Amino acid sequence: MPVNILAKEGKESSPLQNSVSLASESRRVVLPKKDGGLRAWLQVLGAFCLSFATWGIVNSFGVYQTYYQNELLSSYTALQISWIGSIQAFLLLFVGVLTGPLFDQGYLNSMLLIGSFLTILGIMTTSVSTTYWQLMLAQGICVGIGIGTLFVPSIAVVSTYFTTRRAIATGLAFAGSSIGGIIYPITFRGCQSIGSGWATRIIGFISLALLCTAIATMWTQLPSKPPRSLYQLSAFKSGPYALASLGMAFGFAGLYIPMFYIQIYALSTESTSSDSYDFYLLAILNAGSFFGRVIPNFLASKIGSLTMLVLCAVAAGILSLCWIAIDDVVGLTFFAVIYGFFAGAYVSLTPPVLVGMTPDLSMAGTYLGMSMFLAACGLLLGNPIAGSLVNIEEKRFIGAQAFTGGLILTSAGLLAAALVIRARERKSWKV
Repeated sequence: MPVNILAKEGKESSPLQNSVSLASESRRVVLPKKDGGLRAWLQVLGAFCLSFATWGIVNSFGVYQTYYQNELLSSYTALQISWIGSIQAFLLLFVGVLTGPLFDQGYLNSMLLIGSFLTILGIMTTSVSTTYWQLMLAQGICVGIGIGTLFVPSIAVVSTYFTTRRAIATGLAFAGSSIGGIIYPITFRGCQSIGSGWATRIIGFISLALLCTAIATMWTQLPSKPPRSLYQLSAFKSGPYALASLGMAFGFAGLYIPMFYIQIYALSTESTSSDSYDFYLLAILNAGSFFGRVIPNFLASKIGSLTMLVLCAVAAGILSLCWIAIDDVVGLTFFAVIYGFFAGAYVSLTPPVLVGMTPDLSMAGTYLGMSMFLAACGLLLGNPIAGSLVNIEEKRFIGAQAFTGGLILTSAGLLAAALVIRARERKSWKV
């Protein structure tokens, strides 16, 4: 007999139950009870590939920031160059506001095809671009819209196939972004001998293979819904959801600053003895984030996704402040690994936290999209503001480093407030 999960204050159903039914305004949407299975894990594979080809690109922008700063766009400031990556990251999340409801209406396949086309077009156009505005249009806007069309639907699909193992499945799917953040910078650096243009084109071919895999494996099990507003502002009447969404805006504003500037910091302060090693720092940071996207998500299934998110936000904020005192290769390597771990955990825990606050899973895309819009605003502003606080000539990064720590710790405070309210509502700290 179906069990209405809304009747028990959002508690997760057991994987032994026959089915889960979700109440909606016009009908009941029945989802299969099975917490996993071949079809479900194929969605994780597809989402892994999408995450590799979307967030992996964003996580790799630091290698382009350094290349543009030192060579192709050397006449431009760090602030100006960072706008390319920030707009790309902003569009990744902002387009989620549009794709969330479209996903709910059953347009998953169309979004996968359109998003893949725009992503590959943007990457290939970037490979032949030589001016600031060409790169802004190709790498910032075209790639940004493409990866934005792909991101939220992939996470929403995975979330609807799992109940008790949702955080683990999402963590594995998000791990693709870490692998992309490792492979793409190494590919760009390793292929410099044949030119940066061909290095970027090779990245495009890798992305094409991944996106084809995602298109072949992903599909939604939710029936389509009629068109409705892109927003459901009544969602923000929920204190935990509103606080968590605002907290994520501050968090995303700060999280990516080290990814954009750690290589430039190492080169400017001569923290390492090799230029080659400086370029691998970003890959090392993303390697740390791989484990952060898997291990904390496993623990989250034991203590709760929101509880784990708060702990990771506190750790990432403290580490960002510790970055101020680090000026040697051993310290930077340690920082890259540990910070990457907690930053990766933060990013991968946000979808299960938000989906867990969604009263009707058929609205998961919209709830994710609204929160991602706020996070997008943070991403758009955080890195350029940090760039304005950096003075490469005088080797001064302390303003950007303190700014990073302050943003992430503010996020931790807001998330902690959401945790307290949510725990009181559910009479349990496992939230």
